[in-house]
Amino acid sequence: MPEELLLFAGSASPKLGGAIAQYLDCPLGQSEMLKFSEGNLFVRVLENVRGRDVYVVQGTGFPANDNFMELLFWIDAFKRASAASVTAVMPYFSYAKGDKKDEPRVSIRARVCADAIEAAGVDRVITLDLHAPQVQGFFKVPVDDLYALPVLYDAIAAAGLEDIVVVAPDAGFAKKARQWSERLHAPLAIADKRRVDHSESAEIIDLIGSVEGRTALIVDDFTISAGTLVDAARVVTERGAASVYAVVSHGLLTESAMARLDASPIRRLFMTDSVETQPTTLSAKVEIVSVAGLFGEAIRRIAHRESISVLFT
Repeated sequence: MPEELLLFAGSASPKLGGAIAQYLDCPLGQSEMLKFSEGNLFVRVLENVRGRDVYVVQGTGFPANDNFMELLFWIDAFKRASAASVTAVMPYFSYAKGDKKDEPRVSIRARVCADAIEAAGVDRVITLDLHAPQVQGFFKVPVDDLYALPVLYDAIAAAGLEDIVVVAPDAGFAKKARQWSERLHAPLAIADKRRVDHSESAEIIDLIGSVEGRTALIVDDFTISAGTLVDAARVVTERGAASVYAVVSHGLLTESAMARLDASPIRRLFMTDSVETQPTTLSAKVEIVSVAGLFGEAIRRIAHRESISVLFT
């Protein structure tokens, strides 16, 4: 690796940061984060970064606000320590789902967060499966929105699932679900989901397409309560699916989500390690697929001034 590259990991992503460092065959930079009794955060870089290209791995999962503020402080610390550049590696960008003003008097939270990250001094952002691709346009600096599909596809292929029908949990995810459908050479079904409030629950009222006698693979970008996945599993089971599996890029799973998943017809939930600050023990039904190699290869190519387009094909 180029000598000017330094890789650090924040408190939200120490395992993923370590795995990326192992992929790159470079040490993980020394740093520390302290949290005081009233919730105040303090970060400190423990080695010289002057004139170096710094990559800091910090997701914004549980607790989202603390982890987001920590990311801002890391960016500021590296810039004030005279780093040549700072790239924020955000495996999960929690506020990306706040990408529009679709109700009166609400904030476009993703734009506010993008402005804050830029104000802190970031030079580039690398993330994974943004909830809405247009969030890239909220930044003035380059944003690489990597796809988890190739990595997750390998896990699905290794599981040996046969006669698959891909199921999108709502019409909004149909475009990305079609990418899964084309990759797996499988038909596509789309659930009609209705959400009436911000309670993290929704109701599936219809299913477009046939799943009878097939292995239903429900695909989504993230899940918190597992409610949509479980409801979709119920619907496809009622419509005659032989078995049900699910795959998501980002799993932010609570204790109630685990109970819901365990009681559901979903045999296995595949998800990446983009979020490692889960507040509960994961169900035996959950299989974690690492994206360390994906992020590591993106960092390697950027550091060597190579194209990363190959990672999107």
